[in-house]
This record gives sequence, structure tokens and C-alpha cells, in this order.
Amino acid sequence: MKLTKLSIAAALVATMAFAEEAKSEIEVSANMAMASNYIWRGYSQTADTTAIQGGIDVSYKGFYIGTWGSNVSDEVYSGATMELDLYAGYAGELGKLSYDVGVLEFTYNGNSDNNFAEAHLTLGYDFDVIAISGTYYAGINGTNDADSDTWEAGVSIPLPMDISLDATYGDYKDYGKYASVGLSKSFGKFDINVMYAEYNDDFDSSADEENVVVTIGTSF
Repeated sequence: MKLTKLSIAAALVATMAFAEEAKSEIEVSANMAMASNYIWRGYSQTADTTAIQGGIDVSYKGFYIGTWGSNVSDEVYSGATMELDLYAGYAGELGKLSYDVGVLEFTYNGNSDNNFAEAHLTLGYDFDVIAISGTYYAGINGTNDADSDTWEAGVSIPLPMDISLDATYGDYKDYGKYASVGLSKSFGKFDINVMYAEYNDDFDSSADEENVVVTIGTSF
């Protein structure tokens, strides 16, 4: 009987220790930002007006889930004024090689016809003087069907005074091509980004856009 009680006690202690260890490895973070414009793949989602954005992320041993939201324009999304994204995935590193695979659901209030989801795979490599990445997005449901895939390439270059130079080029199939270049710097707990972005529509040049965006954000 004493042995049984000791075994039960040991099992309880081990279970509690494992739970405490797992709890300590769970990371929770949040972010908030204000942007002069909300640009997604080169195109304004707020009809060239200010955006208030924020999100929450939870990660555990490479696995992550999160949510992120922003105001949008009903001129762009047929009656919707808010975007709420839900996502999950797994990310990690093998030396200087990084990878990220996941799914993301875009939802919009007021009109569920705007909702869609994508799966993505990102591979990156850090050469110290420059970091490069490539991402493939595949539409998996909603208005963004399987034919509306996207290829995107990015580079990030560290500059003096802890400034980062970042550039992106992407091809959103049957929609348009987009590119951006920007500078980022942290001041204490705040991050400031100044970006130039452009969008070139595949079918209608009158839909092309050029924007300069200033974003101030923080995370905690």
C-alpha cells in the first residue's frame, strides 16, 4: 500500500512538473500599430485612410496560433469595415535556414462573401549581411480559390544605426504584381516603418496604385 501511494504521489509530482515546464515554454505576445494606410499586396485596404491594427500570438515549441485585426474600407470590401484574421502554423530554424508553414483565414464583418483562406510555405536564409525569403500562398477556399495563388520574394539588409532595409516583390495570380521597399527602426518599445509600395493590375491599369506609408507599432 505504501508503495502504491508513493507511486501515485510520484506520478502526480511528475505530471505537475511537466505541466509547469510546458506552461513555461508557452509564449504569449501582443502587438498594436497605427498606419497611415493599410497596404496588402500593394493595394490599399482602407481606401488610402488611416488604419488601427493589433493582434495576439501564442506559441509553443515552434507551433503558433494567433489573431490579427484592422479596420478596412467598405469601398474595398463591399460593406465590411473590419478584417479579423485567424492563423496557425509551425515555424523553426535549421542553422541559418528558416521555415514556416501555416494556414490563415481572412474574415470580414458585414459580408461573409469576402471571407477566404490561404495556406503558405515560407523558406528563408540569413547570410548575415542580407537575409532572403520566398513564400508561396495557395488559396484554399472562399473567393480566393485555388487558381489565385501568390509567389512572393523578400530581402532584408541590416544598415548602420540599427536600421533595416526591407524589400518585397510578389505576383498575385489573376490580380496583379506588387512591390515595396521600406526602412524600419526601433526607438525603445516602439517600431517605426516608412514604406513605398506599388501595385500593377494585370488587366486594368487604372487600378494601379502607388503609396507611401508610415507605421508606428509596439509589441509586448
